[in-house]
Amino acid sequence: MTSEGWGTPPVEPISQHYIVCGGNALAHRLVLELVEHYEVPVVVLLPDRTRDHAPWIEQLPGVAAVVECAGITEEALRAVRVETARGLALVDGHDEENIHAALGAQGCNPDIRIVLRMFNQRLGENIQHLLKNGAALSGSATAAPAFAAAALSRPNSVQVGDRFLHIAYDGDIDSGRICVVADQIDRQDLSRIRLLPDQDGDSAAFVRLAREFGDDGPIRPGGARRPPPAAETGVEEGGPGEPEAAVGGVAALQALPSEPPVLIGWWRRLRWRLLDTLRFFTSARLRLVLITALAAVLLAFGLLWYLNRDFGWSLYVSLLDLAGAAQPDQPAEATAGTGTGGAWQRVAQVVITFCGITFAPVATAIMVEVLGSGRRGQPRNPGAGTRDHVIVFGLGNVGTRVAAQLHGLGVPVVCVERDPQARGIAAVRALGIPVVVGDGPLEEQLRRARLKHGRALVAVSGDDATNLEAALEARHGKPGIRVVVRLFNDDFARHVYATLDNAASRSVSYLAAPAFAAALMGREVLGTLSVFRHVLLIAELRAEEGGGLVGMNRHDLEDPGGVRVIAVRPADSPGAYRWNYADRTRGLVPGDRIVVAATRSGLARINTALVGEG
Repeated sequence: MTSEGWGTPPVEPISQHYIVCGGNALAHRLVLELVEHYEVPVVVLLPDRTRDHAPWIEQLPGVAAVVECAGITEEALRAVRVETARGLALVDGHDEENIHAALGAQGCNPDIRIVLRMFNQRLGENIQHLLKNGAALSGSATAAPAFAAAALSRPNSVQVGDRFLHIAYDGDIDSGRICVVADQIDRQDLSRIRLLPDQDGDSAAFVRLAREFGDDGPIRPGGARRPPPAAETGVEEGGPGEPEAAVGGVAALQALPSEPPVLIGWWRRLRWRLLDTLRFFTSARLRLVLITALAAVLLAFGLLWYLNRDFGWSLYVSLLDLAGAAQPDQPAEATAGTGTGGAWQRVAQVVITFCGITFAPVATAIMVEVLGSGRRGQPRNPGAGTRDHVIVFGLGNVGTRVAAQLHGLGVPVVCVERDPQARGIAAVRALGIPVVVGDGPLEEQLRRARLKHGRALVAVSGDDATNLEAALEARHGKPGIRVVVRLFNDDFARHVYATLDNAASRSVSYLAAPAFAAALMGREVLGTLSVFRHVLLIAELRAEEGGGLVGMNRHDLEDPGGVRVIAVRPADSPGAYRWNYADRTRGLVPGDRIVVAATRSGLARINTALVGEG
C-alpha cells in the first residue's frame, strides 16, 4: 500500500495471526522471534518497503504477508485483518501514533492483544488502563540497564521479589547460586555455549551411591568400591580425558540481597558537585576574573595579617575594604604616624578595595549569562574537574536512558551528540549532565568530553559503523578504556568482541525483542539477562482457572536447554517466593505463580503448549 492508494491487495482471509507494525530493527527482531521461536503466522505492516529493515523483513521465511502503507490507519488495519488477529505489536512511530493505532485496533477487535512501544513510560502506564488487553513497553528502557552495567563492568540484574538476580561466571559463583544457566563457555568460540544445560539435582550424589552399591554395582569383596566403568564416567579406558560437560567455563544465575552499589568517596562527590556548580554559574572568562580577584584578595589579606600579627583585625579590615567601607589615611595622619599602617598595608587595602569593586559587575554578568543560557537552552561542556566519568555517545532513546541511569547511580556522565536538535539533549541537560554538541571531527569531540580522564565509552547511536568508529577513536585516544558498542549485526558484533579487549557489544533490538514477543503472548517478562550475546529471559507465569498451567509440575515445565523453574509463589501465600521449590511433583493450582529462567525458544515452547491445551 502507498499513501496515494493501495498498491498491495488486502491480505487473504486469515485468522489467529499476529500483526507487527514497523520496519525498524526492533520490528525485524520481533518478526524473527514470532516466526522462528513461537511458530505463529505473522503479517507485517510496513511504512516503506525500501527503507530501514523493510527489505530484510520481506525476505524472512515464514511471514504470511507483507503490506505497505504510509500510516497505520483504520483502512490499513482492516487490510491486514485486524478483526481476526490474535495480537498486534506497534513498535515504530511516535508515542502519539502508537496510542492512536492501538485504540483504533481495539475498536475493530476488542479481544486482540496489543503491545505498543512507548518512550514515555509514565504515559505508557496510564495507556495500559485504557486497553482491555494490552501492554506498553519501552525498548530503550528494557535494554538500558544492560548497557549501563556493561559500562561499569558489573553484572546486570533483574529484581524478583526482594532479590536481584544476575549472571556470575566461574570463580565469581558463590553459595547464593540458584542454578547453572550456561556451560562449555569458550570465549574464543562462543557458538559452543550451552544455555540452561541439564544438571544433576540435589539427590544426584545419592543416586550414584545407590548405583555403586546396588545389586549390579561394582563392589569388591570386603565392601571396598572400585571405580565405575568408563562408559559411566564419559572417559575412555586407558587414556586421559574429561567429560565433555566439564570443558569450558560456567555461568550461573545468582542472587544478591541488594543491587550492588557504585562506591564513590564523599570527597570526590563533593568536589564534583562544587566544580559542576561553578561551571553552571560561570563561563571560562568569568572564572578567570573571579579566580584572579580572589587570589589578589587572599594575598593582600595575608600581607595585612603578617604586618599586624592579628588575624581578627586583619579579617575585619579586609571585609570592610571589600564592601567599600574603608577609611583612607589623611596626609597629616601619615606624617604624624597615626594612620592605619605603613605603605605596604595601604597597598594591600587598595588591592582589596579594587577587587571588591569588580565583584559587583562580575556578579551581574553571571546572572545575565545564567538567564541567557537558560533561555537559549544551550548545554554546557564538561569542565576541568570532570574525572572518572562515562562518555555516552549518541542521545537517542537508548543513550538518554543509559545516561540517566548512570547519573542515578552517582556515576559522572558526559554525553556527546552530533545533532543539535536531538531531543535527548534537553532531557540530560535537565539532570545537570554536560553535553558536547556539534558535527566536528570525532577526535575533537571526544577530547572536549575529556576522554583521557574517562573510565568508559558507551556508543549507542543508531548506526553500527558510527558506533564502531567512536569505539576505535576512543581506543586511539586512550588505549585500554572500556568500550560498550551498540551493534545490530551479530557477525559484526562477534568479530568486534574477538578483536577488542575490554569491550562489550549489545543490541537493543536483540535485548528488547524477546520481552516484546513474550508480552504479545501474554507472558510477563520481568527482565532480560545477557550471557555474552545470548539472552536469558526472567518471566513470571500465572496458573489461571482452566488454563494449561493448572496441573503441571516442575517435571512437565522444565526443559534442558530451554526452561528452568527458579521460584514458585503459591496461591495461598502470593507474597512469598519459594526459591528452587523442592517438590517437583506438585501440580500447580489456580492462582499459583512461577518464575522461570528461559531462553527465547524455551518460553516460546511453553506458550505453544499452553495455547494448544488452553
